Amino acid sequence: MRYKISMLVSEAQQAFFAARRPRKDSPHTTAAYRRDLAGITALLLAELGRDEVGVEELTAPVLRAAFGAFADNHAKSSVLRAWSTWNQFLTFCVSDGLLPGNPMGAVARPKTPPLTPKPLRGEETPEQLLTAAADGTRRARDPWPERDVLVLALGLVAGLRAAEMRALTPRSVVGRDGELRLHVHGKGSRDRSIPVQPAMAKLIEDYQASCRRRFPRQRFPASDPLLRDRAGDPIGRGALEYLVKSCYRWAGLHDRVPTGANLHALRHTFATRLAEDGATASEIMSLLGHASLATSQNYIEATGREQRAAAASNRTYRALNGLARDDASREGTAREADVIA
Repeated sequence: MRYKISMLVSEAQQAFFAARRPRKDSPHTTAAYRRDLAGITALLLAELGRDEVGVEELTAPVLRAAFGAFADNHAKSSVLRAWSTWNQFLTFCVSDGLLPGNPMGAVARPKTPPLTPKPLRGEETPEQLLTAAADGTRRARDPWPERDVLVLALGLVAGLRAAEMRALTPRSVVGRDGELRLHVHGKGSRDRSIPVQPAMAKLIEDYQASCRRRFPRQRFPASDPLLRDRAGDPIGRGALEYLVKSCYRWAGLHDRVPTGANLHALRHTFATRLAEDGATASEIMSLLGHASLATSQNYIEATGREQRAAAASNRTYRALNGLARDDASREGTAREADVIA
């Protein structure tokens, strides 16, 4: 079978992004796709020893060699993401008649890791973290407790991702007093609305007042980002992550943050507490902006309610309960004997 069209891989990738424009991918998603395509393409060119390669040359052996080289220097999650990106790209090539079939089925990929929530450890850790931030524990050159507390609260009681925090504007807080909601532009361009309690509304007001005190000559339009750095500019992704990490460290709670989690641990804590307090998977899905109900269900399963009930039904516990009663009875008898004596 011959291909309908002959095209260079670079040209096909441009066509791929043009075809995705109606999907309204976020800039972050598009940038990630471009990195994955560019990284593997560079390895393909090196494998073939050329400056250009045609789509029809994207065979299973060539792709396996490129992904093998990519896997040598990247984590499993990166390899899995790149595999997914190339699978989508080559599916597009098939649909446009550039390839007779998608060769990615012959390219090995890591197993999808289980989606395990990573909340902060310790029942009182969230409250201790907020208290330390409000007290100005973080020893920055220019302490800003109003901002620090707001950032932590946006994760702990609203479940926002880092990108969602940075996308907030003063206009994101909508509604009447007592019925305020936080409008969030979420991942995958999925918008959601989160109820805001008076305490959160007060944090936002206090933070905005602190901005006016810190930057009296600077104007902040309602359409501009809400969160700022010490210079008054919109806070960057790295600066936001560093802020949260610093709050953990200066509060003495850095050892309660799961490995591989930082700001996202705040969001996981929010979701886990929802599940522990009886929220349904659909409620968690709505509040966190998940695309799949299965993702939200992970938080309910992680609370261990079902596992705890199953373990408690073990018949051996009856013997342990009997032993505990016998011990209590013997202690009571001993105390009575001491009193008589």
